[in-house]
Amino acid sequence: MSEDDRRYLSPTAIIDSDHKEIIAFGLEKTEGCGDNPVEKAVRLYYAVRDGIWYDPYYPFYRPEHFRASNVLRGGRGYCVSKASLLCALGRASGIPSRVGFADVRNHLATRQLLEIMGTDLFAFHGFTEFYLEGKWVVATPAFNKELCKRHKVVPLEFNGRDDSIFQPYNLEKKQFMEYVAYHGSFADIPVDLIVAGMKRAYGEERVRTWINEFEKAGGQSRRDFLSEEVLTK
Repeated sequence: MSEDDRRYLSPTAIIDSDHKEIIAFGLEKTEGCGDNPVEKAVRLYYAVRDGIWYDPYYPFYRPEHFRASNVLRGGRGYCVSKASLLCALGRASGIPSRVGFADVRNHLATRQLLEIMGTDLFAFHGFTEFYLEGKWVVATPAFNKELCKRHKVVPLEFNGRDDSIFQPYNLEKKQFMEYVAYHGSFADIPVDLIVAGMKRAYGEERVRTWINEFEKAGGQSRRDFLSEEVLTK
């Protein structure tokens, strides 16, 4: 790893890997792993995948929405906020970690979510990348196992050596997820870039409406994703 890449071990204002709650949670989840970074990364992945509830209606337009300690404390978030938390936990455990982004086309979603978005394209889907055994490995902790069961998708596993990315098909062999475009890897959450990407994908007026709804609700979502109607194509 180059000296330049050592920034992937350092805390930021958003990926606050030096926060006491992040450090304590990481130590708890990696107890017994010794100095094995692969085992630590795997433990942290499952802690975030299943311990933090996936919520696509989580706010997305301020740095504090993605701050790892806030996500940990709140116990929920969408893909980018969960990736931020996993990244922070990795750094707190001595594993070089960064976040990556891609546009994905989701062929399994709820009727209500697709109506709100106006498309099945999810702009700036977020994931974590760990530097393990001399290479970067992708970890995607977005969907907790309960959600996967409801959508008839096998939960994504992670072994610390192979990329963990969304499956193209669900258990019924129906198309599930398609990667459309990659936006690269970052040492911190590029909030302005994410919001700009959403405006391009969904339209400025639609995104402005979402932000206004969050502001009126005190930054909380009034929607319950788990109660919505699952659609398949």
